[in-house]
Amino acid sequence: MRHTQPFPARAAAGQVHLRLLSTTDLHMQVMPHDYYTDRPAPGRGLAALAGLVATLRAETSNTLLFDVGDMLQGNPLGDYVARDAGPCADRTHPMIAAMNALGYDAATLGNHDFNYGLDFLLAACAGASFPVVLANIVLKKGATPLDDTPLLPPYRLLRRRFHDGAGEPADLTIGVFGVAPPQIVEWDGAILEGRVRARDIVETARAWVPEMRRAGADIIVALAHTGIGAARASRGMENAAVPLAAVRGVDAVLAGHSHLVFPGSHHAGMPGVDTLGGTLHGKPAVMGGYGGSHLGVIDLLLDQRRGRWRPVAHLSEARGLPAATASGGPAADPVVRAVARAHAGTLASIRRPVGHTDKPLFSHFAPLGPAPALRLVAEAKLAYLRNLLREAGDTGPPALAAVAPFKAGGLGGPMNYSDIAAGPLALRHLADLYHYPNALRVVSVTGAEIAEWLERAAGLFNRILPGARDQPLIDPDFPSYNFDVLHGLSYVVDVARPSRYDARGRLAHRGARRVRDICHDGRPVDAEDRFLVVTNSYRTGGGGGFPVPFARRIVHAPAILTRDVLTDHVRRRQGVSPEATPVWRLAPCAGATAIFDTGPGARAHLGTPGLPSLQDLGDTAEGFARFRVTL
Repeated sequence: MRHTQPFPARAAAGQVHLRLLSTTDLHMQVMPHDYYTDRPAPGRGLAALAGLVATLRAETSNTLLFDVGDMLQGNPLGDYVARDAGPCADRTHPMIAAMNALGYDAATLGNHDFNYGLDFLLAACAGASFPVVLANIVLKKGATPLDDTPLLPPYRLLRRRFHDGAGEPADLTIGVFGVAPPQIVEWDGAILEGRVRARDIVETARAWVPEMRRAGADIIVALAHTGIGAARASRGMENAAVPLAAVRGVDAVLAGHSHLVFPGSHHAGMPGVDTLGGTLHGKPAVMGGYGGSHLGVIDLLLDQRRGRWRPVAHLSEARGLPAATASGGPAADPVVRAVARAHAGTLASIRRPVGHTDKPLFSHFAPLGPAPALRLVAEAKLAYLRNLLREAGDTGPPALAAVAPFKAGGLGGPMNYSDIAAGPLALRHLADLYHYPNALRVVSVTGAEIAEWLERAAGLFNRILPGARDQPLIDPDFPSYNFDVLHGLSYVVDVARPSRYDARGRLAHRGARRVRDICHDGRPVDAEDRFLVVTNSYRTGGGGGFPVPFARRIVHAPAILTRDVLTDHVRRRQGVSPEATPVWRLAPCAGATAIFDTGPGARAHLGTPGLPSLQDLGDTAEGFARFRVTL
């Protein structure tokens, strides 16, 4: 959200106008390039933001620049650095080098910064010319947060000489501390188990903020890789920005993690959240979207009273890139130079041929049924599992594969879909199909657990009322990567029934059942039946809030990434031909129609077998293709 008025309070003598700038969830998007399509992406990434940072710094010299985490992972550039190049004693991580060049003052870490392992992460942080702080992910827990053995410094005091409204020097000490979702130790448990521990975000802040005040902090800024959720604190909450802001002594919150923009309309009506004023519990807060889409800006007017600086006015905004600075201009040059070598190496890597597909691979209709992009991933995972079982002489339960669409529109916009034409396959195509460095995991589950697994995934859909027209089919708060489809089964999803679980995985309607007619090889699945399901380390680490105790069901934990399994599968076969065969279908809903938005590229695939009846309604204002679904 861009405010139409400049910061209204002019600093007088004895007052300081302090500007806080923040990036979040950059996910290795430095260059304005889409590595999946191998095309330029103007107005995207840290290099593009450099021009806006320069403009905002020029407006006031009293400016600090922070990052709120998830910077080291997220695209093929991140994978290339981690696997083919890697930071070492004499080479700074390219993202850290770019941030050094832009002059960051401090940063914290996000959950995805841990994806490549602790040693890699610490090596990357060692190259930073700015402090990297993190208070609630620690090496060892003590009696209180203050007694923990830290992984990184919990906080830092930034002592800066600024100037007041009369131009006189003013010495301020800005305390910054970092927090991240405690679920990190579960989501990346396969590589972090026994090495780090996590504390609750709010508990940690309540302990460290008074300590920072005692150490001399005039102003305290929370670098918070956590989203905007419930107003009241609950232990271990993932999205804790609102109760964090309520902690006494916190002056400003720079949030992230959920890839949303704040101030903005998405959080309207939430308790403790003022979307127009840009505050959480009355404290100024910002969230800068994803991949460098926005820059968080907080302007503070500080007044010195009784020997202490206090905020007396504030203004928050999430500023997008104006067209004039979309390239970053001259300010981007040092950032581009910092990553030039790794960028060139990444391009060479992603262009390497792997194989060939006889059929197009797309994800536009993944929430409706057939999705060849997902089927290829499922086929690769099943082939790996069957080979694993054959080598072990295991002739046990039937094998299934769980897959979910990572690219299915949503916050990523109308181009956020896999859409790979029939023809040659390069590494970039396979990275497009599977983004994350998740390891393969095999779990042994019962038919009853399969049913709960599918019920949780079916929360993707809104409830559709019989006879009602043009109801939105998809719940926008449900992440598509939690819509697991179990290949090897067939089943029906009845969206006329309420969802058993809400978007966060909490039991919403105890007696509700949407998923029915679950069959394997044409035979109904009984509660006592057993299956081996190949999934990933994120899911077995608790990711997505599924009601199945995955961690206790793991029977195989091979040291291989899912994307490597996919790449090996395509390489061995050279030619693949995944069919758009439906695994599941929506149940009829008498007289009802629903609205389904997808990417405009979907129109090229309307002849896909197994789709429900679709009527093209044109494009939305956001650029999505809108269809009416007859149920």
